[in-house]
Amino acid sequence: MNELKIEEYILSHIDSEPELLKRMTREAHVKLLRPRMISGNIQGRFLKILTSMLKAQNILEIGTYTGYSALCLAEGAPDNSKIVTIEIDDELESFIKKYFQESEYGHKIELKIGDAVEIMHQYDDEFFDLIFIDGNKRDYCVYYNIAFDKLRKGGVIIADNTLWNGKVIDEKFQDDSQTKGVLAFNKLIKEDNRIEKAILPIRDGLTIIQKK
Repeated sequence: MNELKIEEYILSHIDSEPELLKRMTREAHVKLLRPRMISGNIQGRFLKILTSMLKAQNILEIGTYTGYSALCLAEGAPDNSKIVTIEIDDELESFIKKYFQESEYGHKIELKIGDAVEIMHQYDDEFFDLIFIDGNKRDYCVYYNIAFDKLRKGGVIIADNTLWNGKVIDEKFQDDSQTKGVLAFNKLIKEDNRIEKAILPIRDGLTIIQKK
């Protein structure tokens, strides 16, 4: 099966990518390192629809990058919702804020620049309906353990890149620190009986977790 043709087929049969996100993607490819990290329209439409289905009002995102996924979450969230998104790279701040300010959904988003673990602890008195983990793969287990306590009963955690470009099943990469982080996270999720879980082969792998 030709993966590129399948992707093209999917893209031609789902909702179109918003113009603002198209422009963001084009600019990221010109100005930023690792533009491949952008979620893209297939994952973006999934995040938008899932957020809408959950009627999630309090959302946390770990790893903003360009703000693409945060805007997709905001698009699907109710008008009175709040999305807290955390990015460690302060050099991305002006890029992110520009697109948040241009978006009709940007008013829902609160951008935090800094270490995700430290910032997550600033919200110890809050519970989230939806948490999207897409930060440093080495710290996925740390993020999850903190996030779980901040997730309401029935709430959902989405973890990105959990198939890690196939490296999770390739012995050549088993000693790579980021691959180790993803493998440890996948094992942790598999063994956690407090949750329901599934892995979707969307893009680089999305793990969907629901707190019982």
